[in-house]
Amino acid sequence: MNFPDSFSADSAVNANASQPNNLTAADAVLETAGEETKQSIAEATSSLIANMAEGDFSGLTSYATTHLAPAMLSAAIGLFVIFLGYLAAKYLMRVISQPVCRRVDETLGKFVGKMVFYLTMFGVVGAVLSKLGAPLGGLAAMLAAAGFAIGLAFQGTLSNFAAGVLMLVFRPFKVGDFVTAAGVSGKVNEIDLFTTTLDTPDNRRIIVPNSSIAGGTIENMTHHRHRRVEVLVGVEYAADLQTTRVALTQAIENLSQFMIPGENRGCAVVLAGLGDSAVQWKVRLWVAAGDYWPVTEKLIGEVKTQLDLAGVGIPFPQMDIHIKGDEGVLSMSGNAKVRPTRRASDRMAG
Repeated sequence: MNFPDSFSADSAVNANASQPNNLTAADAVLETAGEETKQSIAEATSSLIANMAEGDFSGLTSYATTHLAPAMLSAAIGLFVIFLGYLAAKYLMRVISQPVCRRVDETLGKFVGKMVFYLTMFGVVGAVLSKLGAPLGGLAAMLAAAGFAIGLAFQGTLSNFAAGVLMLVFRPFKVGDFVTAAGVSGKVNEIDLFTTTLDTPDNRRIIVPNSSIAGGTIENMTHHRHRRVEVLVGVEYAADLQTTRVALTQAIENLSQFMIPGENRGCAVVLAGLGDSAVQWKVRLWVAAGDYWPVTEKLIGEVKTQLDLAGVGIPFPQMDIHIKGDEGVLSMSGNAKVRPTRRASDRMAG
């Protein structure tokens, strides 16, 4: 009775002892199959090319179904996600930039919108590449090295970028202002990260690098609402001062509808100085910034008209010419016409 029991126990022990060996072998087979299944597409492609070079095309179908089709499907899904991210980035850019443009500033609104767009696209593309298994760590190191080399090669471009960021932050001018910068005068059409676009009064478009603008003097002619028109006038010394003042004051009063009243505003007629051949006057009139050029032209015309009505002359430069010849010195003054003496050589030839 004890023998069968001991036999059964020994049999159970032997069975248990042999079971782990059998499971280990099975696991090894499964792991090998899994490794073959999980083989990367790059390794599978290299293996397929090597087999095809030797004339073995048997693995082509397996490669297409196991590796190529899933990879193409993943790539298609990734491109679709990037396209959706592009649409979302454009929507976010529009939603965020429009309130800033309306309530704060158009230039700052465009800058914020572009930054939102680029950051959204960068995040979407990075997420897709990470999901597809791209080595972002190595890619980041490569980008850092490439960025250092590109930074050395494009120092001027980077300086334009830095100047553009500073201009967008400090905003010395905005879109729509009329400025003089880097030797160019025009209306600001667009402020980009690298360049600024100006439209000149004769309808020329000029693109100026931001570094040239930030490194020089910027004159913003439309920053303030009011501007002062100033006309410099020179009258003859024989003219009476009070008569001249009355005539110039009348010229301003004829344009009183354009004048901006108030403290440090209004108009003025100033005796500016005594020149070489004329008494200098300054006629000043404060107007709206948009009326500066039309009123300047009108004021010059009114000054000329009122001085003519008052009989006040405006002197002009005159020149005295002395011609030295063989028979003496001839003088020409004003509009007098004197025929110079012929040279001795000309007389002999005659």
